[in-house]
Amino acid sequence: MRSLVLKVTAGADAPERCSQAFTVAALAVASGVRVSLWLTGESAWFAVAGRAETFVLPEAAPLADLRDAVLAGGTLTLCTQCAARRGIGPDDVLPGVRIAGAQLFLEEALADGVQALVY
Repeated sequence: MRSLVLKVTAGADAPERCSQAFTVAALAVASGVRVSLWLTGESAWFAVAGRAETFVLPEAAPLADLRDAVLAGGTLTLCTQCAARRGIGPDDVLPGVRIAGAQLFLEEALADGVQALVY
């Protein structure tokens, strides 16, 4: 099985980049690709309930739907340091979201047969 690791650093501060990362991740899941989407920087907020639901970008799929597709068929990870800087703890994140650090990201990104993208 093919694997894709994506790191999204953009949130509401760069809506097109953010939406593109979630769109690619959700499309890859729907295509049968093993997906690991990492939320870093301002995208960290989308691991918290209700945050993706307020994101609006004209002509784009709802971010909450894309996020939920990734949660249903892939892995959604919130960066440990990004969470800490924003005061987001394990009790704040959606069910299925894991909080992990750079070591695990590096392991996933360098695994054989993995394609890694950063948005």
